Amino acid sequence: MLLRPVRETEEDAETVHLVAKASFGASHALKGDAPSEPSSEAPSEDGSESLADRRRARSQEKIRHLVRTDPAGSWIAEDETGQAVGAAQSLIREGTWGLALLVVLPGAQGKGVGNALLRRTMEYGRACLRGVICCSRHPAAARVYRQAGFELHPTIRMRGVVDRVRLGTPEGAAVEGSARDRDLLDSIDRRLRGGAHGPDHEFLLRHCRLVVADDLAGSGYCYMTDQGKVELLAATSRRLATRVLSAALLGVEEGVVAEVQDVTAGQQWAVDVGLAAGLELRAEGFLCFRGMRPPAPYIPSGAFL
Repeated sequence: MLLRPVRETEEDAETVHLVAKASFGASHALKGDAPSEPSSEAPSEDGSESLADRRRARSQEKIRHLVRTDPAGSWIAEDETGQAVGAAQSLIREGTWGLALLVVLPGAQGKGVGNALLRRTMEYGRACLRGVICCSRHPAAARVYRQAGFELHPTIRMRGVVDRVRLGTPEGAAVEGSARDRDLLDSIDRRLRGGAHGPDHEFLLRHCRLVVADDLAGSGYCYMTDQGKVELLAATSRRLATRVLSAALLGVEEGVVAEVQDVTAGQQWAVDVGLAAGLELRAEGFLCFRGMRPPAPYIPSGAFL
């Protein structure tokens, strides 16, 4: 087995995307979950790209973004024939290290590929005091991360069509954010997790709707994808977190299934919002931390942590 850096090319981005798609598909089947992506690759009736095409393009752009900003944190594992059998991507933001991706093809699992990739990405972050990983329900994942020295915090996933009447109107103003809010966003990040997301906000602003609240009571923000998924949330108080999450959920299009992942037991304010919105709750995976307490009020991004 050979580990090589991921290059910032379309070819390598496609390779990592395909390995991840195969790995996640096998993982969903193992857990009895439905596929996370639509099975049809056909374009829509008006000739525009399908949802699967858009997700694929966004996935590849995210992969290249991480390679560009953290070239030493992204690796591909190849077998003796040169076939990619695994991939990992990690990032460092102001002293906080995060594992953005760790995937191994089903046929190569249990052969040390994942451990080798994890060790290489952790070497990249060895000088960082803080570390974060969003861990799935895959049976082996929690064991691997715990053995690597991370504390495991069980999480909840909330999902469903938003009941706008039950949720009600947020208390206080929450407005649409933009690139002009970058300093505010970075300031909130540093207060909660010790390091700003920095260039990741540029990516998120291109692909998500941003809701911001900033007044004498504090500050908060929430990114929401077009598909109704909370991508990242941070706030200086539970009240502000409740406000931006409520506003983000109310902004989801009618009939779209909203989703909030990686909610730890310490985030009961988020549970209350989800229940008020009519979302269904279920146990999901783990948030893994090293050298830091779980940030709160905070809902991490699976890719940018």
